[in-house]
Amino acid sequence: MTDFTMTTDADGVATIVWDVKSKSMNVLSLEGWGELDALITAALADTGVKGIIITSGKPDSFAGGMDLNVIARMKAEAGDNPAKGLMDGLMRSHAILRKIERAGMDPKTLKGGKPVVAALPGTALGIGLEIPLSCHRIIAADNPKAKIGLPEIMVGIFPGMGGTTRLVRKMGAMAAAPFLLEGKLSDPKSAKAAGLIDEVVAPGELLARAKEWVLSAKDADLVKPWDAKGYKMPGGAPYHPAGFMTFVGANAMVHGKTMGVYPAAKALLGAVYEGALVPFDTAIKIEARHFTSVLMNPSSTAMIRSLFINKEALEKGANRPAVADQRVKKLGVLGAGMMGAGIAYVSANVGIEVVLVDRDQAAADKGKAYSEGLLDKGMARKKVTPEKKAEVLGRITATPDLSALAGCDLIVEAVFEEPAVKAEMTQKVEAVGGPGCIFASNTSTLPVTPLAKARPPPQQFIRLHFFSPVDKMMLVEIIKGRATGDVAVAKALDFVRQIRKTPIVVNDARFFYANRCIIPYINEGIRMVAEGVEPALIENAAKLVGMPLGPLQLVDETSIDLGVKIAKATRAAMGDAYPDGAVDEVLFWMADQGRLGKKSNAGFYAYDAAGKRQGPGGGLATPYPGPGSPPHLSGGQQRLLLAQVLEAVRALEEGVLMDIREGDVGAILGWGFAPWSGGPFGWLDILGAPRAVEICEALTARFGARFTTPQMLRDMAAEGASFYGPKARAAA
Repeated sequence: MTDFTMTTDADGVATIVWDVKSKSMNVLSLEGWGELDALITAALADTGVKGIIITSGKPDSFAGGMDLNVIARMKAEAGDNPAKGLMDGLMRSHAILRKIERAGMDPKTLKGGKPVVAALPGTALGIGLEIPLSCHRIIAADNPKAKIGLPEIMVGIFPGMGGTTRLVRKMGAMAAAPFLLEGKLSDPKSAKAAGLIDEVVAPGELLARAKEWVLSAKDADLVKPWDAKGYKMPGGAPYHPAGFMTFVGANAMVHGKTMGVYPAAKALLGAVYEGALVPFDTAIKIEARHFTSVLMNPSSTAMIRSLFINKEALEKGANRPAVADQRVKKLGVLGAGMMGAGIAYVSANVGIEVVLVDRDQAAADKGKAYSEGLLDKGMARKKVTPEKKAEVLGRITATPDLSALAGCDLIVEAVFEEPAVKAEMTQKVEAVGGPGCIFASNTSTLPVTPLAKARPPPQQFIRLHFFSPVDKMMLVEIIKGRATGDVAVAKALDFVRQIRKTPIVVNDARFFYANRCIIPYINEGIRMVAEGVEPALIENAAKLVGMPLGPLQLVDETSIDLGVKIAKATRAAMGDAYPDGAVDEVLFWMADQGRLGKKSNAGFYAYDAAGKRQGPGGGLATPYPGPGSPPHLSGGQQRLLLAQVLEAVRALEEGVLMDIREGDVGAILGWGFAPWSGGPFGWLDILGAPRAVEICEALTARFGARFTTPQMLRDMAAEGASFYGPKARAAA
């Protein structure tokens, strides 16, 4: 079965249709490349063909991009020289796109070519836009749900099939920057306004308009600006005064945002700068070399694996029990606070009927108003219509009446984080939910199994750990109790998929997986404060290894008094085994000083009257005087990363975490663990188990047992094993 087919009509217009039958959206494979090349060659050689339309057989999309497994194949097929294999493969791809672009025209006169138009029914991403960029005109259907752009930077690479070079030459470096460096996506009308595409037409007119353009195109319409004599780059080339300032600013922006740990952004900037100094065909080779260097970097391999391949597998139910479809039809939410209101919104937004319950009508209405506020913001940005707002709000019933929960097939409890309160609410709705209803408790720290005793049968009880704010955070942690049944797990997974989030499934334990790893990160930062290390050094050490927030800013954002509460509860549960007394000393002192974090405009940071963070708060030097000399930056970075990573390994050893894919994807989406590394297990593979053991032993000798090397890591170092790859220690 072929991905590309071609027909030629009586007027001599050849239409190449891209339709990967096995997928809901087209992705490009190596075989597909070959098919497209053969059809383009045949159409250009056929004297009866006057022009070519490239379109999609999917009614609402053109293409979702490249099948990233192609990169692995290109590496593997190159044998002992994968860089050469990648470079050769890229140049073959560039030759196909250049063939489309020149379309048989005379290389000297630039005449005699055949017009090629891309007709986009909808979404066009990655290679799905790079192919159109090589065409002579891009026409898109007016499909407001469509997304057009080059999002490669989001998974650790950059547009390396000519998209970088063509877009910069088409728009100029400054105008292209948001699409290349930020992966900005646009609807068709916005894409036309920005200069990404040339024309937007009604969906029913797409192919007719494409044919009309093909039959009326002149030789001059086929010549790309960069192939024309006297071409000058919009906004100025690097040696032009205006262009020089653009590249100086871009360099500062890239390094400021990436802190130097994301190789793709730096390579992209190099490809743009160097490519702007030379003719187009040389610039394409430069782009390919930079792209090859990124693909050979272990960071890009790790990011592609976690943020594309593994994330997609988890969202498609890689670890779902083999039971019947469990999609939610009617959802009950107990508690209309920020978490409950957020859960109600994301559920109603995808078409689920929601009953939002709180202690009285005013509290329930306040929870529903949260959804109204988010929808109003969407309307202000022209992302939500009045009709859509009315539909979503119409699906939410806000009430204090528990009997309204009748008929719910899933009830999510999101009340105060107190076991007695949660148990009480569980018992109250026992009779209402019905025999088949699954009961889920939203919590960030409390174990499942004790709470499940409040509601028989325990096989229908499960935990859902949503991250705040629910409407923005993409991860949901699903926690199985010892008696949780397969139907409950499947119900939770299907629900998370319905609300378009990424699930991970873990076994029951205090703090589960995510908080088990993030709390040590925060605590290590606070320990460094207790040692007298300057807060600025702690925060910058974290950011320079790719953490989005330093540990001190993170505890300020979540509130210091919450940290005090968690510390007291953990100490009570663990007794003499409690290891964090040094952390408590700092936290309790801060709380006693009234420095509760952002919410009190005072914490580890100082804040202005509007609550805007100003910088380190000061005042810590008196209770916690600094060491004689500041610690080395790399030592602080190792402590902050390993505090998280070692807990991830221990969670895997203990069976709390069952799949390293979930560990890596969950770490990146849940708390932003150094995305460049592909997650904690990806980071250990980049570092290598022997080096990790060496660092752990040094830190253990200096700072104590919390850095003790897990036996799994010791065994891997001895065996030369890794978490991924041919000598993988754990299943993935």
